[in-house]
Amino acid sequence: MSEPRRPLDDLLLYRLSRLLAVGGSMVIRLCEGRFGITRREWRLLATLASRGELSSSQLAEHAQLDRARTSKAVGSMVAKGLLSRVHPAGDRRQVLLGLTARGQAVYEQLFPLVTQINAELMAALDADAVAGLDDALRRLQARAERMAGEADLPKADRGRRGG
Repeated sequence: MSEPRRPLDDLLLYRLSRLLAVGGSMVIRLCEGRFGITRREWRLLATLASRGELSSSQLAEHAQLDRARTSKAVGSMVAKGLLSRVHPAGDRRQVLLGLTARGQAVYEQLFPLVTQINAELMAALDADAVAGLDDALRRLQARAERMAGEADLPKADRGRRGG
């Protein structure tokens, strides 16, 4: 007798992905429709707003994006007047990225709207459930980071290599 099939809804990552798809779609619509930025650009904007000037590689690390996607988004954001590239203390080899006045203004307008969406979602939980969720997410993140660091998994071949 075969084992009964388990639905995708039993998988944590699938459920989180669905929540992000629905909840995140509201943020994406705000970003794209009202502010003319992508969700990736919002992520970088928010990271710089909270951490201050960063190098491109630091920004990619803090935003948990690969360097190529970060570089592409940074170029777009510079063209939109949201980010500036600064050479600290005359060091032409190092470049720090920072928010322009326009970038800061977009952040200051968008962050309260994203916070409101977050608050409305969290209103489904009482204070004890919020504290429990926060603790559970912190522990799950730590476990996922540890697992990813120890995993010996093949990289996907996306047609970039010959063969």
